[in-house]
Amino acid sequence: MEPTVAVPGAQAIGRAAALLRLVSAGGEQGRGVQELAADAQLSRSTAHRLLSALRAEGLVDQDERTAKWLPGPELFLMGAAAASRYDVTHLARDIVRSLAVKTEESAFLSVRRGDETVCLLREDGAFPIRSFVLSEGVRFPLGVASAGLAILSFLPDADVDAYLERHPDLAARWGGSHDAGALRTRLGETRERGYGVNPGLIVQGSWGIGAAVFDQHGRPEWALSLTGVEFRFGPDRLASLGRTLLAHAHQLTSRIQHARRR
Repeated sequence: MEPTVAVPGAQAIGRAAALLRLVSAGGEQGRGVQELAADAQLSRSTAHRLLSALRAEGLVDQDERTAKWLPGPELFLMGAAAASRYDVTHLARDIVRSLAVKTEESAFLSVRRGDETVCLLREDGAFPIRSFVLSEGVRFPLGVASAGLAILSFLPDADVDAYLERHPDLAARWGGSHDAGALRTRLGETRERGYGVNPGLIVQGSWGIGAAVFDQHGRPEWALSLTGVEFRFGPDRLASLGRTLLAHAHQLTSRIQHARRR
């Protein structure tokens, strides 16, 4: 995420917000405090203290049987209030479904949230072998999954430079193929091609391609993507999948821009 402005209490708010995002990503399965603390880079006691405070406000809940932490009722109410401004899933659902039907691969809609992408929709195609790297609620840094690669590619150069300066640890976390030089090469290829390709860089043998979707100001705020096993993304078929993906991304861009202008 982009750095928080230095104001009193900002560190505690940032830590609580990070825990909220991690709990939300766990969905109905829930997540244990030890796992949440590790992912948030907090001590177990600090994570538990913050989670308890969030529970008192109704933002998270805890399963009495498993002790796992879950999204709370206040998150639902907040989400419902914000949906009219930010939610585009009602505009995208049939397009994502069409993409899955036509390609027979798993199709997704992701949204940019700060320095990450969050998967909003998943539709599985008819091909029986699937990749499960991405599902609803899963987050990736920009430039890692194909959706984030597509979005990052069409941001202004200054924004890309600032992002890479904020995240010098991408290679350490995601492998050497995500160092600044390699990532800039993929960004250039994505701009030329129109869509980004992830050739099994997150999970070996699991490929993905992504295309940016733009808001009414021309900013890449969402992405459509496809994932599947490597042999389904050979050179000849990759070009065909890319054309289909770009056509659907253009359709969704037009739909969003028209809806936001009304």
